[in-house]
Formats: sequence, C-alpha cells, structure tokens
Amino acid sequence: MPKIAVLPGDGIGQEIIPEAVKVLKTVLANSPEDFEFKEYWVGGTAIDKCGKALPEETLKGCEEADAVLLGAVGGPKWDHLPAAERPETAALLGLRKGLEFYANIRPVKMLVSLIDSSTLKKEIVENVDMVVIRELTGGVYFGEKKRIDNPLSAYDMMSYSAPEIERIVRLAFEIAQNRRKKVCSVDKANVLETSRLWREIAIKVSKDFPEVELSHLYVDNAAMQLVRYPEQFDVIVTENMFGDILTDLASMLGGSIGMLSSASMNGKKGMYEPAHGSAPDIAGKNLANPLATILSAALMLRNTFGLEEEAQKIEAAVTKVLAQGYRTADLARPGDKRMGTKEMGDAVVAAL
Repeated sequence: MPKIAVLPGDGIGQEIIPEAVKVLKTVLANSPEDFEFKEYWVGGTAIDKCGKALPEETLKGCEEADAVLLGAVGGPKWDHLPAAERPETAALLGLRKGLEFYANIRPVKMLVSLIDSSTLKKEIVENVDMVVIRELTGGVYFGEKKRIDNPLSAYDMMSYSAPEIERIVRLAFEIAQNRRKKVCSVDKANVLETSRLWREIAIKVSKDFPEVELSHLYVDNAAMQLVRYPEQFDVIVTENMFGDILTDLASMLGGSIGMLSSASMNGKKGMYEPAHGSAPDIAGKNLANPLATILSAALMLRNTFGLEEEAQKIEAAVTKVLAQGYRTADLARPGDKRMGTKEMGDAVVAAL
C-alpha cells in the first residue's frame, strides 16, 4: 500500500493541506491501489504538542512513507526560541537533512488566465516556462554558525563538496534533456570560492550532456534577468541560499507565490510542499490559496508514484478553475469570482 505522510504544520498549512488531500483522494478514487494518508505533528504546532519541532514519531513516519506532503512551518509565536529549536530550522531543515532531500525542484509556468495577475507586463511573462533547481542540504544554511559576545560578532560558514555539487548539477542536465535543453548555472564565482568550485564542476558535468547548452550567471545578474527577460530560462540550477531567494522572485512571474509548487527530492522519494510560508496573518480566515499545494500534490503523483495521467488531471482541473475566473484573494482582480480556501479546493474537485 503506497504511504503518504501528511504534515499540515503551522498557520495556513492547516487549511491548505486538507484541500490537497481532498483533491488527491478524488483523483485516486479509481486507483487499483489504496493509498494510506497518515497525519503527523511538525513545526511550531509540534513544539506546543510534543515539545520539539520534529518529533521522532514524525521523522520515523516520514522515513517509512513513500512521499511526504507538507503545508508550512513557523510563525511569530516561536520566534523567541533559539535558532536551532525554531520550526524553520529544527523541522524544515531537519526533514531535508534527515531524509536526504538534496534537490528542490520548482516549476514556474505562466497560465494564460493568470497573465493579468502578474505584477510584470504581459509581454514579459506570457511565455515563461522554467524549472528552478536548488541544492537543499548544503551551503550556508547547514554550515557552522557562531555568535561571539566580545567583541560582538557572528559568522555562518558556507561550504560545498564536489559530490554535493555534481549530483544537483547532473539532475539539472537530466531534467533539461526532456525540456528545451538549456541549463543556466547561477553562482557568485567572482567573489566566492564555493562558487568557483561550483562553476568548475558544472562545466565538468556538462561534458556528459553535449546536446544541452550550459550558461553561467552571477546571482545578482540572474535576479535582474528574471525580471528583464524571464523567457530566456529553461532550467536554472543554483546553491541553497541563492535558490531560496531566486525561487521567491520567480514565483511572481506566475502571478503569485500561492501558485508555486515545490518538490524536494532524493531519487523517487520526495517531500512536496507549496513554496510559500505559513502566513500567520491570514491563518484561520479561509483566505489562503491552496493551489500551490494542490499542484505540489500533482508533482507527487508524477515524480514519486509515476501516475502521469492523474497528475495531468489535477493540473488540468486547476487550469479549468482559473479559466472560469475563480480566484483566491492573492490572485483576485476586479470582476473576478473571489472564493476562499475551502471553496477553491471544492472547485478543483468539481473540475475533476
């Protein structure tokens, strides 16, 4: 029996995850296999319930599952905790490291019905279709950290090994082979030694993929190019912190971060989550956009379970609902049919 670990987490995670599960159960209703959905505490909610952001039971459940469906973690309620105990560090980074999810994959594609929702001009975003691949278990987020009281200072160490770089860059080339055969490697090789190693390894890996074009951009230029001429990109690959920043920027090309799905992978096993955070300011108000989570569920069916037809059905249902003019608050313009989180999930189910 295929097993899915369900982690609603904090804030709006507890509202968007039920909608994604509802859609999954609908599309899988006629599947020859019975999928098991089991829910676990994680994040700040787990701190309140169990005393720690990533309880052993949750990690064990995720290890035993075939895939993980995550909502969001964190919020101001837990910001006073030491960095190592906060939900974003202990839970999110703990899951990535504990399950060795080294590759984050975020597709960004403009849907025709959302062109007017983008903050950029139509002619800039109408042909956007890219994938951003971010290394997820190395770099400054996982490096040694220290704060010194006298004199007051602090440091965070960034480091990468050649094998860490090679596996993520190789994945980018493999994905590009089935797309437009273009990889843009983003670094800061004019300043950082880790980036110089990154670029060296990217060039080495490219020799195994002669049909795929490799280009390089410094991260500051890449940010500018995403706004200036985003359709030039096919597959972007970069290190952890740069990817964290660039994926949020890229999300707005599609109209809203509420539309950006995400997969954190280790081979076929993956953790699927929306790219946005827990949004505590709107939590519990039925305002959150569940579509990024629903599209992440489609990625799960495709990447982990090989259910391409079912994944396409979910994506087509989302496209249909948006084409009918239905919008959550983050996407709505005058004249749109506004609806809440639950109602949007119901609309996608109806479209299925």
